[in-house]
Order: sequence, then C-alpha cells, then structure tokens
Amino acid sequence: MSRIGKMPIAVPAGVDVSVAVNQISVKGAGGSLSLALNALVKVTNEAGVLSFMPANASREANAMSGTMRQLVNNMVVGVTKGFEKKLSLIGVGYKAAAQGSKLNLTVGYSHPVNKEMPAGVTVATPTPTEILIKGADRQRVGQVAAEIRAIRPPEPYKGKGIRYADEKITIKETKKK
Repeated sequence: MSRIGKMPIAVPAGVDVSVAVNQISVKGAGGSLSLALNALVKVTNEAGVLSFMPANASREANAMSGTMRQLVNNMVVGVTKGFEKKLSLIGVGYKAAAQGSKLNLTVGYSHPVNKEMPAGVTVATPTPTEILIKGADRQRVGQVAAEIRAIRPPEPYKGKGIRYADEKITIKETKKK
C-alpha cells in the first residue's frame, strides 16, 4: 500500500470535514473547499481523524489512496494556514501594482499587462518588484503564479523577467567570435 496513503490526517480544531457519497468538503477559517471522491478510495472519518484505504487490491487503487490523502491534506492545511507563492521581477523598469483583485504589470512590453485574479486568490505587492499570491487552494495558487510568470519568463542571457522567489536561473554565456 502507498506509504503516504497509510498516514492518517488529524483534523485540527475549527475545521469541519464532511464526507458524502461522492464528495468531501472541508470548511475552516480560510474558506471552504470540496473535492470529488474517487470510487477506488474509501474514506473514513473517526473522531477527527481521516483515513484513506484502497477499495480493492489493484495498483490504481493503491496509487489513488495516496493521491486522495494528499489532496485532502492540502485542503485541510489550506483552510487553516493557507498557501502562498512569492514572485520577483528582475529588470530595469519592471514593476507590479495590485489594485483589488487585479494585478497591473509593467514588464517591458509596449502596453501594461492586467491580470484578473480568480475567486479565492488574493494578490499583494509589498514592493514594486515583489508579488505575493495567497489562497486556500494550493492548486489554484500555483496555477495563478505560473500564469503570471508566463507573462514574461526569465530569459537565459541576463535573467530579466518574472521568476519565483526561490528560483535559480542559470545564465548562459554569450557567443564569442
């Protein structure tokens, strides 16, 4: 059996987990998230401890038990602490400004780029060259960060562009005659 799937999830105080026939919902201070259950995984909630078991002995059921456990764990962590991604802008004149649920980027194009944030995701700019994306849904926060990075990915010769705060860019050497 999957080693991750064997580990139970202890539901912290203030978090409400409800398991229906085909859906699991997690509600907490950070919001509410829901996930469709897979038929290959059995979920049991016993006194605030969630456990995941494969429905049969197949390899797919074993793999899905670990996957479902981690997805539900991310939901529990998301509604309690939340997730965040930090992006940094490298380049002369590159700047970002958050206005409500919009992010305005000036990243070397002839026009400013405006990015609308989806529901459940907030954006902040502590400095003009830093972007902080926060939310309860880990997948949505990562997807929004990847879409913002794709507006101007870091180029390999000078490193200019939008990059994750912990990302290391390998700078290429220019051609020599």
